[in-house]
Amino acid sequence: MPGKAAVTGEAPSAMVSTVDDTRFAERTPQGRLTAQRGLYAGPAPIVSKDLYAELQWGSAVRERAGITIEPASKVSGNTYFGRFPASYWQRWTDVTEVQVEAVVSGDGQLSVGASDIEGDPRVVAAEIVSGAKQQKVTLTAKLDKFYDGGALWLDLETEGGQSLSVEKVRWTVEAPEKIRPTAVTICTMNRADDCLSNLQALAADVSSLETLDAIYVADQGTDLVESRDGFEQVAKDLGEKLHYIKQPNLGGAGGFTRGLYEVAGHTETEHANVLFMDDDVLLEPDLVIRMTAFSNRTVNPVIVGGQMLNLLHPNQLHVGAEYARLNTLEPGQPVTHSLSTADLLGVDEETLKPNRQERRLDAGYNGWWSCLIPYEVVKATGYPLPFFFQWDDAEYSYRARGAGFPTVTLPGAGVWHADFHWKDWDEWHRYFNLRNSIITAALHSPFNLNLLSRVLIAQLVRYLLGMQYGLSATLIKAVEDFLEGPEVLRDGGVAAMKEIRRIRDEYPETKRHKATDVPGIASNDIGIINSAPRPSMQRLVLIKRILDRVLGRSRHSLGAIPIDEAHWWHVATFDTAVVTDASQEGVRVRSYDRAKMFDLARRGAKVIQRLRKEGAAVQEQYKRAMPELTSRDNWKRLYKL
Repeated sequence: MPGKAAVTGEAPSAMVSTVDDTRFAERTPQGRLTAQRGLYAGPAPIVSKDLYAELQWGSAVRERAGITIEPASKVSGNTYFGRFPASYWQRWTDVTEVQVEAVVSGDGQLSVGASDIEGDPRVVAAEIVSGAKQQKVTLTAKLDKFYDGGALWLDLETEGGQSLSVEKVRWTVEAPEKIRPTAVTICTMNRADDCLSNLQALAADVSSLETLDAIYVADQGTDLVESRDGFEQVAKDLGEKLHYIKQPNLGGAGGFTRGLYEVAGHTETEHANVLFMDDDVLLEPDLVIRMTAFSNRTVNPVIVGGQMLNLLHPNQLHVGAEYARLNTLEPGQPVTHSLSTADLLGVDEETLKPNRQERRLDAGYNGWWSCLIPYEVVKATGYPLPFFFQWDDAEYSYRARGAGFPTVTLPGAGVWHADFHWKDWDEWHRYFNLRNSIITAALHSPFNLNLLSRVLIAQLVRYLLGMQYGLSATLIKAVEDFLEGPEVLRDGGVAAMKEIRRIRDEYPETKRHKATDVPGIASNDIGIINSAPRPSMQRLVLIKRILDRVLGRSRHSLGAIPIDEAHWWHVATFDTAVVTDASQEGVRVRSYDRAKMFDLARRGAKVIQRLRKEGAAVQEQYKRAMPELTSRDNWKRLYKL
């Protein structure tokens, strides 16, 4: 039914109520494969055009699809979105050369620049045009000297009296024999406006997204995307590509897995891709082109990850590539030589070189803000675990790696996502982070229980000293539920979410207040008391703080603490600390409670001791349950299909 979105659940009468009409099949390419477009402005005004093309001197008018360069000017594409990740293409594909195609008018020079592992530039191809009128120019660059690092880009230059207009810039490679079909899956939960914006961005560019066959929206909320005024129009624009699905709230794992489930049920080939995408990102639609083209040319199937840029600081790259220290429950570790929270328009403080990811990196996993999973991975390893939330992406990548499918985080394929450090750690989702990290460690690490116990004890002590009693209870519940075994995953996390929210609701410091309306405390009585530097002898300070807490001694009766100074050694010197929330939208009030501290300490020590004794046996339970938990039948049951 052309022009209508396919819908499951309680569908509006104007829409089809089935997704069975989509069949995913490979197709024969028509000409060369577009690997990325040359764009000169971002998808929104908050994005700097310098991320796409840098005006080195002179004057130019930069627009989304093209650029006009005034006399005596130079514009370089040696930027985050302007660079072609040559090193990654040489390492993971069998492509030996790439062409840059452009339609030009006027006079000037086009040249292809290249870098190496140190970022030193060179020119590998160039052409001068004179009196051009909508002339197609093609430059060719070999992919032969980039194994350890380096990229390619397009520079444009005019001399005095010359002007040059360039549009329809395309980086193309030889197409494979067959093109893999790709479906985008967006998981959404009560972020209807954000999700609709991303659907509109895809619809605006859909004619260029040739490898995109379908878009699945798994709506798990009560504030539905279909309720928005613009939904009907975007459904018409996307036509039969859009499949809008309403389902029970099964968290991020359940929302993203639905795309894998649907593609697997409607594909005629195992050579299909599913591209996960968060609902609350600012989307660069060219990401679809870059990730799918790369996947189409890799010699062997790999998980292709997109990078995250910080939405509140659009010039910042979150991380070049990351891994997790599984046995110590530490995700988000930048791999060696990776950029981390880097200003892409700035320079490295030590080398004074521009912040560009020249070295090729191997990733451990990639966040599901944008991540492409080939269907071959699903066939070999199964579906994601029903984790509900947190660590589902890391667990799946490490499981896939064990089956021979590494994860590649592709530079230049980026979306903007809310900055992580503006999200408070002391929230209900910390339960899932802890519980699921222990399960992942049990499945994919040596699972050294002595080491793990020390890590958890250290966390618990920090939380108790910091008067985060709700967070301490969250940790205890997470370990308890891990020890319950795989049965805790049976309902996909619904019961656990409700229970941890109930538990945390009993602890006042888990609630956020306005700084001018703190219960029981006059606003004018709350003054900032800053932290001393990090102790040089932390173990001695730790012992002293524990003794002070046990004996009920404190240095300050009341004070305010900025979030970046809310360290355990500082907070532990207060009777009551008013701590800024990481969101900067309010404060949390932490008050010393000796009875709660002792109760939680006893409970925590008991459950961590249980983990030391019972952990190995529980680990085996999870390993035995993996095939069933990650099966299609299990997800069919959870989806109530």
